[in-house]
Amino acid sequence: MKGPTRRALLGGAALLWPTLVLAQPVPRRQQPAAEAGPPPVVFVHGNGDSSALWINNLWRFEANGYKRNQLFAIDFVYPNARSDDSKPQPYRSSAEDQMKELTSFVIQVLKATRRRKVALVGSSRGGNAIRSMLKNGGADMVSHAVLCGTPNKGIVISETLLPGSEFNGAFPFLKGLNEGPDDLVPGVEMMAIRSDRNDKYSQPDGRFIGAPGKPTGVSYDASELRGARNVVLDGLDHREVAFNKLAFAAMFEHITGKPPATLFIAQEPLPILNGRVTGMTEGVYTNIAAAGAEVEIFEVDAKTGERKSAVALHRKTTGEDGVWGPFVGRADAYYEFVLHMPGLPTTHTYRSPFLRSSDLVHLRPQPFAKSDEGAGAVTIMSRPRGYFGVGRDKFSLDGKVPPGINDGVPGVSTGRLTFDATPPRTVTAVFNNETIPTRTWPAKDGHIVVAEFLN
Repeated sequence: MKGPTRRALLGGAALLWPTLVLAQPVPRRQQPAAEAGPPPVVFVHGNGDSSALWINNLWRFEANGYKRNQLFAIDFVYPNARSDDSKPQPYRSSAEDQMKELTSFVIQVLKATRRRKVALVGSSRGGNAIRSMLKNGGADMVSHAVLCGTPNKGIVISETLLPGSEFNGAFPFLKGLNEGPDDLVPGVEMMAIRSDRNDKYSQPDGRFIGAPGKPTGVSYDASELRGARNVVLDGLDHREVAFNKLAFAAMFEHITGKPPATLFIAQEPLPILNGRVTGMTEGVYTNIAAAGAEVEIFEVDAKTGERKSAVALHRKTTGEDGVWGPFVGRADAYYEFVLHMPGLPTTHTYRSPFLRSSDLVHLRPQPFAKSDEGAGAVTIMSRPRGYFGVGRDKFSLDGKVPPGINDGVPGVSTGRLTFDATPPRTVTAVFNNETIPTRTWPAKDGHIVVAEFLN
């Protein structure tokens, strides 16, 4: 197998990040000429997530003049937080683990770009890693920091709810970050982007942490930074304050000093797509590359989801790096990605068209849920970059609103329905202006279907 291309490395394709750790910091050298223009940007994902969520943000930065080799996105090896930050937990990371991993990643970015400082943009837990890095000696490597929906005060401030959690303002991690009169860091331009009242993790009631009716000790402003610039985006949810186009506009202006010229994504006729396959261990997702996974890509009909050919346009078995591409697609085509991994369901992910090239089209297996037992076929609609807002959004799966999607504050990013195994049929997923056609596949043979929205 050929090694990663220069574009993949410098473009922050996140193909090698878990293994890129320098033994010593890169020496600082004054390079005035190299510092012209805005800083490189490092995007930092949230709890349980991956760099794939930043696709739209990267595209919008590109549409506003950033070169692809100035945009990077980390993949934390173990993206899920421990239940108690002080106690080791298999396949999960502590706040300190993430801080060290981010610091190593930033050092690599500085080396690749020959710059002295980067801008950091974090979603949710990613902001915890950013604040921790800034507090623990990394501030001299950072010019700007943007925290999006980060629970800076905590999800709770409580001795009894979520005891020991990284997200509990009553315990050491956040107490340490929040000591002092403000949250400013000398030399770093700080900004927080938050929702008005629609962030599920900035709520006075404990409903979204499994304690309905109990006070959390925080309120709607829990993700603000004291003394910094705080931007409130009305109506957006916990994830959207990082991935919505309005969030992009705020972060771009903060980093560059001027508003973006456009919020639209300029299409490339033949986007080059690539990414990694990652897996799960003992039911916990990791961002560790999965070897021996087979990926197939089929073009499907835009209305029915039926394959246009019995022969896959692309087929590859991953090596140790987990890379499944590259694949040259079309910006007007709908695709079905089929992921075969030993011991896991065969996952059929249907995607709406990719507007531009991306090295962050990462693939994960989708496990069955207990509620899927006995089902003929299972179809899931998934919105990784936001939640489904009842009354706020137009969404449906097979013309219905799936059960389990709550009213009020948007708090659910997936919905699922079960169907008869035969005959195979079209199931259409809709979210606002995005429509994805899928086909049913038999669950008894280990197949599961996901319609993944881009927006």
